[in-house]
Amino acid sequence: MQTQFNVQIGSFRKINKIPNAWSNEDYLQLMAIMGLDDGLEGMDAAELREMCMMSLNDLEVNEAAKIVLTHLFTELTEGKIDQVSNDMVGDRLWEEYSDCLLHEGFFSAYALLREAFNGVFAEPTGIEFTVNVTATDADDLTIFDESLHASMVRLLASGLSPDALLHRLYEDQLTGTQFPEATGILWQLESVSSEGLSRQFKMISSDFWFGKLADVEQFEASAHADESDENE
Repeated sequence: MQTQFNVQIGSFRKINKIPNAWSNEDYLQLMAIMGLDDGLEGMDAAELREMCMMSLNDLEVNEAAKIVLTHLFTELTEGKIDQVSNDMVGDRLWEEYSDCLLHEGFFSAYALLREAFNGVFAEPTGIEFTVNVTATDADDLTIFDESLHASMVRLLASGLSPDALLHRLYEDQLTGTQFPEATGILWQLESVSSEGLSRQFKMISSDFWFGKLADVEQFEASAHADESDENE
């Protein structure tokens, strides 16, 4: 059942990297893939990161991309990684790759590789923003407890024009009962406050999906949760 909300866009800013997307452990694993993991014990975080970036820069562009993708995407075959690593420079795979569940990983890959090569790779375009959601009945807010990402993508879709790409590509999921791709559209999403009939959410996504919301102050929206699978 569709429930109605008032949505107000709060802070809204463009980003080209996700905070804390890369950890010391990530850098160590990248160095290991490159066969350069000896003698790294005791190296502080800044030195380790600099060493990793320099090591990537020593490689050919597509080889460096292959290293990063091998670390990020264990679900991709070696052949697929070879293909995609050669496509990265000319493409914007955080927007264009067919499986949106991999878009966040590609976004972070581009951010790292662009820095390592002082450009070359396209600059990833993301957004970090907050929304305040107000319901007419407290029970309506439970959809965000039941399926947070799916409910929020449906909610935000109400603020976009009917011909927006999100509507064209995911019409069935937006109106239907299951939206497994939602976590690939909203990469990070959390509830940051709750008061009465209102909740505030903070999220990170691609400018590709929700950049148009930068020009929106508020809108009326409908949304619903995914239906639970009774066979689970």
